Amino acid sequence: MMINTEWYRIFLHASETLNMTKAAQRLNMTQPSVSYAIKQLEDALGVKLFDRLSKGIVLTEEGHALYDQVRQVFDKLDYAERYMKQLGQLNEGRLRIGANGAIIRDYIVPLLDIFRSQYPNIRVQVSQQKTGQILEQLQQGLLDLGYVYLPVKDAEIQVVDTFVSPYGVVAGKPFAVLAKAPLSAAQLAELPLLMLSQGSATRSYIEAWFQSQGVEAAADFELNSLEMLAEFAERGYGAAILPRAFVASKIDEGALLELSMEVPLPDRHVGIAVRKHSSLSLAAEAFLNIQSSRFL
Repeated sequence: MMINTEWYRIFLHASETLNMTKAAQRLNMTQPSVSYAIKQLEDALGVKLFDRLSKGIVLTEEGHALYDQVRQVFDKLDYAERYMKQLGQLNEGRLRIGANGAIIRDYIVPLLDIFRSQYPNIRVQVSQQKTGQILEQLQQGLLDLGYVYLPVKDAEIQVVDTFVSPYGVVAGKPFAVLAKAPLSAAQLAELPLLMLSQGSATRSYIEAWFQSQGVEAAADFELNSLEMLAEFAERGYGAAILPRAFVASKIDEGALLELSMEVPLPDRHVGIAVRKHSSLSLAAEAFLNIQSSRFL
């Protein structure tokens, strides 16, 4: 049964004033209109809500029961309206981002610093995951934004922005002599190689680069994080292919050396992915605006 919501609002004011005339004044209505709405509500519910007295009205037992329920509903509606205003002003809300470790450290954290300074009341959640996991969570509505390596072939995913992440070959000081002249892919493959474990998008990218030059490369060290690859490279265990932004400070300090290649590694393109046909939250839109302005 659908009952006019306005009748409940009128009932609420009549219950609180216990006077039809005062309720009408609150509602900017005529007293007969208030009385008519109450009568319509009573008829629709099949119960008497007020006893009419010479000096006003009083709630019946059924009226008291209805008032308690209606008051809770309108309190919730008031709260919902206030909350929506807070969301609209970005004083409330949540932002959920998924990305791999290097992208989080080198690209997302600087953006989050700006975002948090502008919108300190937005709850930010960041999860470090592989591209495949990020796409799955986007599809399930568990993430607002996913930073993934391109290309992405998924009919349910849309890429709304992109940027470039250059990669380079780095090694520790024991390999300094190799930094004097460009290396071929075959020469690099003869060195101890430090790579991420099988199954990652980065590992596939590196293997594809070797294969494009007719070289099959095998990993001497298979590790699960770029941090570990950089650590082992710095200690002189071999050469690693890493994002330049990730190791820039180590190169500047001289802890790592970048080895020049005859055929440079292609830049990797990172896409900011969202679930297709889904509206972005205001917090996600605000973050993307910061992203766009930073990479202009």
